[in-house]
Amino acid sequence: MTDEDRRRALALARQGAGEGASVVAKGYGDLAEQIIAEARRHGVYVHQAPELVRLLMGLDFDARIPARFYDVVAEVLVWADRANRRADASGG
Repeated sequence: MTDEDRRRALALARQGAGEGASVVAKGYGDLAEQIIAEARRHGVYVHQAPELVRLLMGLDFDARIPARFYDVVAEVLVWADRANRRADASGG
């Protein structure tokens, strides 16, 4: 089984207002499952965007997201922020 056939996951972190985001964790198979489990354990919403993950897996750790991905990454970050606000408002 190749990496392409296995589950993959990555974690992004915002750096600061207007500074973009960077890759802070990534992996395939069991490591991908651990990344997802850890995110959920900390109450971080997991967004499933396989095409975006496939594109971003090629980035190095701590690499800033390239400008060509800004729009789609921004959409994911806005989605996550809204999900977090809804959870906070409902006491979750």
